[in-house]
Amino acid sequence: MEELLNEQIREQVKEVFANLEHPVQVLFFASKEGCDYCPDTQKLLEEVTALSDLLGLSVFDLETDQATALRYKIDKAPGFTIAAKDGEIIVDYGIRYFGIPSGHEFTSLINDLVMVSSRNSGLSQETVDFFKTLEQPVVLQVYTTPT
Repeated sequence: MEELLNEQIREQVKEVFANLEHPVQVLFFASKEGCDYCPDTQKLLEEVTALSDLLGLSVFDLETDQATALRYKIDKAPGFTIAAKDGEIIVDYGIRYFGIPSGHEFTSLINDLVMVSSRNSGLSQETVDFFKTLEQPVVLQVYTTPT
């Protein structure tokens, strides 16, 4: 398969990744059936995570790795989560992507990798303290449509 990222994009991403602080693990879930974008999404994630030694990629099959998919709340493919890695421990921050992160979503992917690496959401302390008072889980979903 041909490279998805050209040299100019790879160099720009490497510059951004110079700010990575801690290891990050991307957990990607594909499906062998009915997943037109799985191969391209996997290829894109392979190319991006290869740009820094602090980034890792684990690849799973949605059907055969159901327990892992359930653990990370991935219920469709292509889907992936961006998690912190602390030694062998994976720390899930709840960041999920479904579909291929192309176009504007590519920038969000790169920013999320940097944010998880910094272990800092960028939220104010007041907001963090408010979230700690919540007694039930809150699901925030952002949808984008390619145009």
